[in-house]
Amino acid sequence: MKKLFLTGCVGFLILSCSKKENTPVDTASSETAVVSEPVKTNLSGSQMIETLDCTGCHTVNERMIGPSYQEIANKYSEKDVEVLASKIIEGGSGVWGSVPMQPHPQVSKEDAKKMVEYILSQKK
Repeated sequence: MKKLFLTGCVGFLILSCSKKENTPVDTASSETAVVSEPVKTNLSGSQMIETLDCTGCHTVNERMIGPSYQEIANKYSEKDVEVLASKIIEGGSGVWGSVPMQPHPQVSKEDAKKMVEYILSQKK
């Protein structure tokens, strides 16, 4: 039973950390999809979070697979916007546990900063 549960959790992680359908992808190669250059949007930080796969691992006030936005906001400040935006784009691991955050190379630096600003606004 425990093994079945773990298998289901791994499957959930794989699905929840995959790109959603609106992610720009260069499909020039039929065998391998290559992520195109980052695209800047006119969406707010919270809207971008909703369109990406963020909600599969994060919520505003409860820890899931990753930390809640409030936990992140309580740990970091405005001086960390650049570093956190890079983590969204490049991914990361080890800060909040053993499950790595998947990279989001399709997100522009400007949009990643908007996302971070929204997350930091959740400070308690």
